[in-house]
Amino acid sequence: MPSKFIFLVMKIATIQYTGELSTEIRHHSSQSTVITDAPIDNQGLGRYLSPTDMTACSLGSCMITIMAIKFKSLYQTDLEGLSACIHKTMQSQPRRISSITVELYFSKGNFNQAQQKNLVQWAQECPVALSLHPEIKQVINFNWPLR
Repeated sequence: MPSKFIFLVMKIATIQYTGELSTEIRHHSSQSTVITDAPIDNQGLGRYLSPTDMTACSLGSCMITIMAIKFKSLYQTDLEGLSACIHKTMQSQPRRISSITVELYFSKGNFNQAQQKNLVQWAQECPVALSLHPEIKQVINFNWPLR
């Protein structure tokens, strides 16, 4: 009986510990690199994004990417000027992300109700949002341009 799920396994990156609580991530297909650092409040130097910072930023980046893909496909226009501000709250016992707030700013465009509804749905259904542990509170605020 065929499965209704399709799984795509991809080797995407290599991570090297570089000392001083820092890592270098090398993306295989582009060869671009990202450096992470332990945060100041957890013995690090805070020189770069921490792994939990990257998790929080991944949520906002994924939302923007999915909304842009679907909006362009459905409405044949780009979401130029869309940006996000990310807030992360950590808890101590156990140390983990307790909440991520994504403030989305739509600086351009005159979005009707249907478009706004679609954008909200697409953001909430992005792969990162669906992959995060259900105990991580996700707060998403949509800041539409003034008409």
